[in-house]
Amino acid sequence: MVELVFAPDDVARVRFAFSPLWEMVRSLRVLADPSGHALHLPWVHAVRPRLRGRDLAPLRRIVPAWGYIPDFLTPPPDTPLPDLGAELETVRATPPEVVAAELRFLPPDPVRAEMAERPARALAAVADLLEEYWAAAVEPYWPRIRDLLEGDVLRRTRALAAEGAAGVFGGLHPSVAWRSGTLAIDRRWDFRGALDGRGLLLVPSAFVWPDTSVMVPPYQPMLSYPPNGVAALWETRRPAGPDGPAAALAALLGRRRAGLLLALASPASTTELAGRLGVTPAAVSQHLGVLRACGLVTGHRLGRRVLYSRTPAGDALAAAPGAAPR
Repeated sequence: MVELVFAPDDVARVRFAFSPLWEMVRSLRVLADPSGHALHLPWVHAVRPRLRGRDLAPLRRIVPAWGYIPDFLTPPPDTPLPDLGAELETVRATPPEVVAAELRFLPPDPVRAEMAERPARALAAVADLLEEYWAAAVEPYWPRIRDLLEGDVLRRTRALAAEGAAGVFGGLHPSVAWRSGTLAIDRRWDFRGALDGRGLLLVPSAFVWPDTSVMVPPYQPMLSYPPNGVAALWETRRPAGPDGPAAALAALLGRRRAGLLLALASPASTTELAGRLGVTPAAVSQHLGVLRACGLVTGHRLGRRVLYSRTPAGDALAAAPGAAPR
């Protein structure tokens, strides 16, 4: 059991970030053991043909299906507006002695031992492979992953402001519990310690599902967890027909707007909503305008992008009898 003890001012230092580099590295673990990450099987089936003929052996050697991942591959993210290029530059700037030490921390293996003997060369090769792998396997799906992560950050930031620690940690993950100023995380190893004014970095990650990942002092305390809505990440949704389960809501709002309101069970951008519903972004924008004017949805700007989410009135309408699928 890991127990992180909060001082009163540590709650104010809870912050959020996520990382395309983390998602990419953790997705390698999913490919290594799809049976342990069955939720992502649609993605696995889609990307395997795209990876044929690519020599990813060095990456697979240093990102095992379970256990330790070298820390130089996952530097702590520091912003909810991440930049993969900057993250890869951080990886490339890792001192060779750090690369060698972390590679040797993995279970003994002749290939890893050879990489540790030439750490600068190994690091350059791994960074190049990460860029190649990103373009083939993750970048095509990044908009929907990013929408999911941003939506979770938005939701939990609002919960933190409204309800404090209990609001943000409640329902975070079955293995996580908030008890009288202590965050308890069920792990296979033991730790108990104070945050000592460092606060806690919360990192939603689609590919960490179904588990969590924890970093404890003396490093920056950090908890990576699956975001809300991850179960629907790879779904392609279609608006319900007039005789479908959303018939009552469709009769009130119209079929397209009803489908849009139901799709906003988790925050999403116009582009992601268009992909889910099989309509154009222009049509989504038009319907969102009507729903916003009715007070059923609202928009939240994150950098250059806008995420839409239901208002309490929108939640109530979507949850009304006959609206939700049965």
